[in-house]
Amino acid sequence: MSAHIQEDNVLSHATEAARDVAAPRAPMSAAHPDATSKDLLERILASLDDDKAEDVIPIDLRGRSDMADFMVICSGRSTRQVSAIAEKLVDRLKRDAGVACKVEGKETGDWVLIDAGDVIVHVFRPEVREFYQLEKMWQTPSAQAQAAKI
Repeated sequence: MSAHIQEDNVLSHATEAARDVAAPRAPMSAAHPDATSKDLLERILASLDDDKAEDVIPIDLRGRSDMADFMVICSGRSTRQVSAIAEKLVDRLKRDAGVACKVEGKETGDWVLIDAGDVIVHVFRPEVREFYQLEKMWQTPSAQAQAAKI
């Protein structure tokens, strides 16, 4: 096979992969056709509360980002708790809402990113969360001022 044909094959696969990533998201579930991103956020917050996640901060991204409607940032006390919070959240969303999540970082347990479609969840160990300070980047100035008072 010539180098030109191999290159064409690689490029066509890369184009297909990019198209798959850019494709619109499927509805949350056929079982829950009326579910909204707000409903999904409530499910996520309830799961995080059940698993004793700490310093849970939901951030409204509607009108500010096309990646999701909401972001949730929270902490677990240890790598084990961070991984457990993430695993249970993913299981509950799949079981109860039919949402298949994409997960990054569960193996290390320092920072787990959960893409649930309309809601992105970050579960951190406290030290890692302090280092990256995502909430400062995404919160509105009024929410930052309010958080500073607490």
